[in-house]
Amino acid sequence: MSGAAGGGAHDTAEAYDITEAGADGGVPGQRPGAPAGTPVVAELELKPALEAVLMVVDEPATEEHLARVLERPRRAVALALRELSDDYTRQGRGFDLRLVAGGWRFYSRAAYADAVESFVLDGQQARLTQAALETLAVVAYRQPVSRSRVSAVRGVNCDGVMRTLLQRGLVEEAGTEPETGAILYRTTTYFLERMGLRGLDELPELAPFLPEADAVEGDSAEGIPSFDVDDSGDSQTDH
Repeated sequence: MSGAAGGGAHDTAEAYDITEAGADGGVPGQRPGAPAGTPVVAELELKPALEAVLMVVDEPATEEHLARVLERPRRAVALALRELSDDYTRQGRGFDLRLVAGGWRFYSRAAYADAVESFVLDGQQARLTQAALETLAVVAYRQPVSRSRVSAVRGVNCDGVMRTLLQRGLVEEAGTEPETGAILYRTTTYFLERMGLRGLDELPELAPFLPEADAVEGDSAEGIPSFDVDDSGDSQTDH
């Protein structure tokens, strides 16, 4: 009897791999408290699992993070994500899966932007002002940068506009300037998301947007925007 009992226990251990069970006595890989027969994460079909996770993320998810959560090799996850993205494009779906700001996330497809804008805004104006766009551009190209330097580049006081950009999550504090102690600012991951950029290296070159030399020939030196200025402020304000 004892031999039979011992053999049965051994067979059970092999069948359920209880020799590697966790401290709570659960089956390895199965969530504690999960119903019997619930598949472990690593056994789930990869593409549907990726879709399910990406439906609930509030910021782009990196391939490393997804691979860790789904217990799969990063290469397999990366391949599946690209295949899903290609599938959605080929099928002409209204959403797109894109690699933005170092991670993957679902976005509405650009071809249906008017429909999305109509639904989201519904007659309300949610665009940034020209002053905010100009200030955001200076931060993007000069970051990390202080408010006084941004104001000097634009030729107007930018304190109010910077507060707006901070509140909207487009810029954030990035330490202080060693020489003056002034707070420095940089763009955020949310900025990259909204711009559809993978990183700051994808910002367009400034040269094509600068005026020709003869167009500003008659202007005074003080009237020409410069990206090499000191911290001197001015008394003008945005309107």
